[in-house]
Amino acid sequence: MTRDMRHPVHPIPPLERRTARLRRAAAVLTIPAVAFAAAVVAGPLAATAAPAAPPPVVTRAGIDPALVEGRGADVGFLEQEAENAVHTGTVIGPGRDAYTLPAEASGRSAVQLAPGEHVEFTLPAATNAITVRYSIPDAADGGGLRAPLTVAVNGGKAQTMTLTSEYSWLYNQYPFTNDPNAGLLHPDWWITECGCVPGEGFEVAKPFRPMHFYDEQRMLLPKTYRAGDVIRLTAPKRTTAALTTIDLIDTERVAPPHVRLKAANVLLFGADPTGRRDAASAFDRAIAFAKRHELPVYVPPGVFSVSRHIIIDDVTIEGAGNWYTVIRGREVALDEPSPDGSVHTGVGFYGRDAASGGSTNVHLSGFAIEGDVRERIDTDQVNGIGGALSDSSIRGLHIRHTKVGMWFDGPMDGLVVEDNIIVDQMADALNFHTGVTDSTVANTFVRNTGDDGLAMWSEHQSNSGNTFSRNTVQSPSLANGIAIYGGADTTVSGNLVADPVREGSGIHVGSRFGAEPFDGALAITDNSTVRSGTYELNWNIGLGAIWFYALDRSIDQAEIVVSGDHFLDSTYSAMMLVTEWGVKDQYRIDGVRFRDIRVDGTSTNVVNARTAGSASFENVDVRGVGHWGVNNCGAFNWDWANGSEFSLADLGGNDGVDANEFHPGTAWLAPYVPNLITCNDRPPVVAPPAPSPW
Repeated sequence: MTRDMRHPVHPIPPLERRTARLRRAAAVLTIPAVAFAAAVVAGPLAATAAPAAPPPVVTRAGIDPALVEGRGADVGFLEQEAENAVHTGTVIGPGRDAYTLPAEASGRSAVQLAPGEHVEFTLPAATNAITVRYSIPDAADGGGLRAPLTVAVNGGKAQTMTLTSEYSWLYNQYPFTNDPNAGLLHPDWWITECGCVPGEGFEVAKPFRPMHFYDEQRMLLPKTYRAGDVIRLTAPKRTTAALTTIDLIDTERVAPPHVRLKAANVLLFGADPTGRRDAASAFDRAIAFAKRHELPVYVPPGVFSVSRHIIIDDVTIEGAGNWYTVIRGREVALDEPSPDGSVHTGVGFYGRDAASGGSTNVHLSGFAIEGDVRERIDTDQVNGIGGALSDSSIRGLHIRHTKVGMWFDGPMDGLVVEDNIIVDQMADALNFHTGVTDSTVANTFVRNTGDDGLAMWSEHQSNSGNTFSRNTVQSPSLANGIAIYGGADTTVSGNLVADPVREGSGIHVGSRFGAEPFDGALAITDNSTVRSGTYELNWNIGLGAIWFYALDRSIDQAEIVVSGDHFLDSTYSAMMLVTEWGVKDQYRIDGVRFRDIRVDGTSTNVVNARTAGSASFENVDVRGVGHWGVNNCGAFNWDWANGSEFSLADLGGNDGVDANEFHPGTAWLAPYVPNLITCNDRPPVVAPPAPSPW
């Protein structure tokens, strides 16, 4: 953790004069922005009459919003998928194979534009801001390139949005590389491609395992446009990108900037709102002044350059809104590694280390953090928010291009994280790590992470009493949408997870990574997964939309209830329980209760059991099953006389049939109870019908 204390705090005039200066500065610097925004929002709307246009197709996570109503984050924008829009390009997908552009696209499909081609979206509501999710090719030797995209409404004057692939395109084995021409990073690791440990000198096809293709860019429009107006995105004829892939557009009506007059305005402490001069020391001075005088810190509209950690404790920092206040930094190489192993630093707001007492009473809101992280180095502390924050809150932030959006190292207690957007991360969006208690993440939107979207990791000390509620996680390019690694009394409720790509799935419960045991209660309630269940590269099998995994110890102490969840269009099975092969006779998964579940389309099984243990099922209704209802391998000891080591209890109300080729119309569960061995780990994958109202 970096803290620069060499800059002296400027002498402070009496509070009355200082407050008057703050008011004058706020009036001078923020009123024009407010006036402009008011004109945008309340002034005359687009003069051009809206041309005839097809109605917009609004989705949530690439699916009909009615099918996931009441699940996920309540966001201010409306999503439209490019493949549903009018275009002159080429639709790619749908497809779910890892290392391909369709697999990482929302809804598993996108539109590719050659130079001169376009895609048009009809606005579903009044709009003055857009977010475009896209992919452009990497440079031949890696490192990315930049390319223009023109944005025009109703055929009017075009604006140019600059796209980049500098923060995308990773290759190879963990922890990945930016070099598309690199050989194997770990030739001593087993790889699926040859089914072997290749050793030195083995050549793989290059680029090897490309991934993390997409990025997104935001743009404020010059005025507010009406519902029914048409926005066109065009790859210019002279673009530097051979192909421009458009995944989706989010459209919204952004409110005017928030103004706080009675505050320590960072401009008065020397912060440059143009981003040309570093503002870190000005932030430090403003924070010190605010703490002495019990004021919040206000960061007005502008772009502020900060390329190190800002240490926060007992302070409130407010921006004008995350569309207006942007805190942007470069990744900086350190002269010597820091004690925590970091070899870089970058923009981030960090509480004090838990070992030093942590920080309390920190409240952050209303600004964007834009990092400069282009590679994954797990020892680097280059996260948007970090440290230990107790009795604190984080609201209304937009974070992108950091390693992890928010990584908290406890012990710490009482943090509320809500109404945030975290996108385009090298690793997780958020992680509660080590002794985090009574904390909540709610109404937060996550897209395009390079590891778990939202995670709780009870390493060394158990997390307890935490909740993930009403969040949306889309398109993690690796690992899981939501992952819980040990801990006590945890709730995962009302979330929406869609389109995980590989080596993970929608919701994961794992005894792994040195986590403490599961204890108390674990409630996984009223969540929806969409197009979840990925291919596990190392096992060469598909995972369930929700999957339990015992590696370090058994999962048998906690009361685990999975209830009210909907598993929609699962790529493989809907529910999976598995123990690592090397400990299959040592560890087990016992007593998991599934009730009031809907499985609407699963390409293989409803339940896939590859462990010793037990689970019960009540009111689990299914349709669109591609294979047998239950794949029960147990612990693979093949005791045909006594049956599988995994038993299933039918508590009634389990409706629907499977695709048993020997007995068509077979009830999905009853014939397999209590422990019939039915082990086919790699059955045919049969795409189910699209989900529909139940």
